[in-house]
Amino acid sequence: MKNKKIKVEAINNNRRRFLKMSGIALAGSGVLLACSNDDDFTPVDPDPNTFDLGGGDLGVLNYAYALEQLEAEFYTRVVNGSYWNGAASEEKQILQDLYNHEVNHREFFKAALNANFDADLVLPESLEFNFESVDFSNRNSVLETAQLLEDTGVKAYNGAGKIIETAAYLVIAGKIVSVEARHAAAIRSIRGNDMGDFKLFAGDDAVDPNTGLDGAEDPSVIINAAGGFIVTPFTANQLP
Repeated sequence: MKNKKIKVEAINNNRRRFLKMSGIALAGSGVLLACSNDDDFTPVDPDPNTFDLGGGDLGVLNYAYALEQLEAEFYTRVVNGSYWNGAASEEKQILQDLYNHEVNHREFFKAALNANFDADLVLPESLEFNFESVDFSNRNSVLETAQLLEDTGVKAYNGAGKIIETAAYLVIAGKIVSVEARHAAAIRSIRGNDMGDFKLFAGDDAVDPNTGLDGAEDPSVIINAAGGFIVTPFTANQLP
């Protein structure tokens, strides 16, 4: 029971980091951030050898590649975790589809970057992640984290659209964000059904009730928020 409580507290802390848009181990505004708690940040001079995502289309593609690596790794661990073995067949099919989609997204950005930019400008393909806050044997832990990642993914693509310079990339981003929104709605529907909240799939915390629009956040905000999951340091000095 004690271990379970610790896991739940860790998950809630991770969720608060995302919702409050705080982070560790990453830089989105030109400085690496370190913190002892959610409200106590100490700026640290960035390492000149730390990889920077770049600007314009390169920066956006590298940024999206980092997020898709994160999501693909998460769902890889889900389908290889013990919760997966005992999940209901319909739920397993949904999560299998999400896994397939995120892996495809990751590979798309990898191919696009390597085909159009020099190798030394492309984000490394094997970022290191920290999922210690997620209990992959626990259904609630997996689904809560999936919702968190998918909601954040939608905001990330919506916020990055204004930076994209090439029309073809903007079209692809539009296609991908629509899939991410389907993912978010699917996970929210599963969790909403569990809680008897059938409106959770399009709750006010995801869709602005006054405009009917999903949220959007700049790359710097999303990157800082993802610090709880991404260990490999990089900067985004040329992105807003």
